[in-house]
Amino acid sequence: MNAVAEFVGCAESTVQRNIRRMSDRGTLVDRPRSGRPAIYPETCKLALTGFYCQTQPFAHAGRWTIRWAAVYLAAHPECLNAAPSKSTIHRILQENSLKPHRSRYFLHITDPDFFPKMEHLITLYTNPPRNLFFFDECPGIQILKRLLPDMRTDTMKKRLEEFEYMRNGTMNVLAFLDHETGEVFAECKADHKTDTFIEVFTGHVAACPDQEPIHYVMDNLSTHRGYPFCKTVAELSNVPCPSEKELHNLEKRVQWLKSEDKRIVIHFTPYHGSWLNLVEFWFGIMNKKVLHESYGCGEELMESFDSFLKNWNTLFAHPFRWSYTGKGLHKKVVDRFSTLVKQSASKLEISSLTKQLKLMFNLLGKYVSEIPIAYWENLCDAIQENEVILRISIQQEESTIKKERADTALNLLLPALQNLIRKKKLKTA
Repeated sequence: MNAVAEFVGCAESTVQRNIRRMSDRGTLVDRPRSGRPAIYPETCKLALTGFYCQTQPFAHAGRWTIRWAAVYLAAHPECLNAAPSKSTIHRILQENSLKPHRSRYFLHITDPDFFPKMEHLITLYTNPPRNLFFFDECPGIQILKRLLPDMRTDTMKKRLEEFEYMRNGTMNVLAFLDHETGEVFAECKADHKTDTFIEVFTGHVAACPDQEPIHYVMDNLSTHRGYPFCKTVAELSNVPCPSEKELHNLEKRVQWLKSEDKRIVIHFTPYHGSWLNLVEFWFGIMNKKVLHESYGCGEELMESFDSFLKNWNTLFAHPFRWSYTGKGLHKKVVDRFSTLVKQSASKLEISSLTKQLKLMFNLLGKYVSEIPIAYWENLCDAIQENEVILRISIQQEESTIKKERADTALNLLLPALQNLIRKKKLKTA
């Protein structure tokens, strides 16, 4: 008896009383109770949840707050056949643990060749060569000076920072992270144009061991894939550079920079895949340690940055070990695109839609076993249900080239999906 009371969280006398009643009545079911019936039945609660989470207060804009929703529903009770108060709306949303006012950013994978590129980098990190460096730029750092210094008094637990500030120009940080040691070679520059990038890159190569192969991981910025950079890499590798006519397009320049028959080899991250570059971790640390302060001029920022860099390299530098394998990312990408098509087929920008369709087709061809058939069925249903909307959006595109690319990508993917699902059904039949 005592154990039951403790487990349920009530008095022992309450347990005794309920046991006696149940014994007298011969059943565990409570007697009918008097009281007012519920004002808001379950259907009304579901309708309110849908209204709050799936509609917007203005045309294509805004989010509901509890106060605004209560006022609006009081003026338009026909929406739910009810006009719940603020406290009622809050209580119903709390029951569902919903927090629709909260959001977070996400970076959608759009590179059709994302996964082969990611696998290449993961293999590189797993079996790193000597002299592997990660390069990136942190451009447009604002040099901000607060109008008043920070303040703290004896009674204040937190530091007070002045809200208003003056702008004193911008600065750019170009950095190379050594995979083996975690040390960083970096410089502050007024810009990150091609000439500046080549100057800093040449300086870093000069600091590396002579004649040894050097590998660099970097993103797809135009300065990293232009012909001037190809000439610089050829000169520093002591090999002849193909003519500008031979490297007349982006794809040929990238392939030449990636080739391993020269001293310097460039490894490019996928588009929208800068998170695969380890130097981004170091930039996050630099941002917290340096960029949150107040600076009166560029010289002050550079002095602070140089001090941070010296302390990092002498006291805190350590290797950043990569452990992510990409497991589960394939099906997440398919699932997210299915959701986008279902929810926003008419809002998808044509170039982004084309890349997504190509990505799905490539996944279907090379990584189909990584993704359960249910995800492919879901994607196929989403595209079939919204095919008319997608084709109308494609036909409304002004650019003929974009229109043809999107139409071709859709015509390739949809039959391939239908064929895959048909084969699976025949196999299980």
